Amino acid sequence: MMVTGPWIADPATQRVCAALTNEGYQALFVGGCVRNALLGVPVSDVDIATDATPDDILRCAGLAQIKAIPTGIEHGTITLVAGGIPHEITTFRSDIETDGRHAKVRFSKSVEEDAARRDFTMNAIYARPDGSVLDPLDGLSDLKSQHLRFIGDPNARIREDYLRSLRFFRFTAWYGDPTLGIDEGGLAAVAENLDGLTGLSRERVSAELTKLLAAVDPAPAVAAMRSSGVLNTVLEGADDRALAPLVHHEQMWDMQPNAMRRFAVLSDVSAAKGQRLSKSDTKRWTVLRDEVGSLKSAIHLGYQHGAGLAKDILVLRAALLESTVGRAQFEETNKGETQVFPINAKDLKPLSGRELGGKLRSLEARWIASNFILSRDELLS
Repeated sequence: MMVTGPWIADPATQRVCAALTNEGYQALFVGGCVRNALLGVPVSDVDIATDATPDDILRCAGLAQIKAIPTGIEHGTITLVAGGIPHEITTFRSDIETDGRHAKVRFSKSVEEDAARRDFTMNAIYARPDGSVLDPLDGLSDLKSQHLRFIGDPNARIREDYLRSLRFFRFTAWYGDPTLGIDEGGLAAVAENLDGLTGLSRERVSAELTKLLAAVDPAPAVAAMRSSGVLNTVLEGADDRALAPLVHHEQMWDMQPNAMRRFAVLSDVSAAKGQRLSKSDTKRWTVLRDEVGSLKSAIHLGYQHGAGLAKDILVLRAALLESTVGRAQFEETNKGETQVFPINAKDLKPLSGRELGGKLRSLEARWIASNFILSRDELLS
């Protein structure tokens, strides 16, 4: 088994590896870059594990004239930037003390020890600079069978970092085989450690939920979250019954997965208070839920919100109200987006201030009620 792809063959990446190996240290790709390369999906982040200490990494970078940034030096991580690509280099480690959020680590010379402290077997597959695979924990077989499994004792792994409970569902949604179901031992361990989730920061929880809900079909994983008690622990008041229908409508209309659309089908925007989301995401969530119960037509939604958000509202309505959405409605949103209100302030002189604003709103409401048919002259007559 070999890891291949333009990312591993990139001269800048090979130069980073050579900076370590030329000085007698190991340079092993690990984590998402190896997993994704083996699955044939895009690689974004390049992580390298090594037996070099942080001081050794800095020395090697200096000799190779590669820019080094001590991004997490206390935990053994140095970022080497070559060819504009950040490479996170981390010394082999083992945990000596954890509190469920942070860990005190001991640097190691053993790749087996480094693998044992990771979360899931499919994330503990390593690759040498030439692409040959090193698999100390048999992660390859789990990756091939699409079986997301904790390394060793699931309870121990979770108690090292309670965020792993959420990562368990996220990675199951992205890389698990839904026909096999979720790993029973992992799910039982997650259910036994619910209390630890309350100590996680809102930023970390929101980031994990957003990544989970961006999966092609997160519904089976979210259903498992509900059954284990996790869903309402991290998203109060959530109800996932309409999530699978939403995914069905999305796929029917060839819509890309969208986390905010999925957040909105799970709960009204009151649940956003427990998340750390951007103002724009919170506003989008609010609009989606508010418009589900409105009587606005597809063309009206397209005019007011643009075709993209209008389509989101239509499929959300269909999922939550157990209705359907047709091609004609989707086409109406495109038509609505192109509508231009034919009246402006100059047409209403000498009105000004509140009187002008009120008149404009009244005329616009008439125009919308006419299904955007009334002309400028008809509105002013």
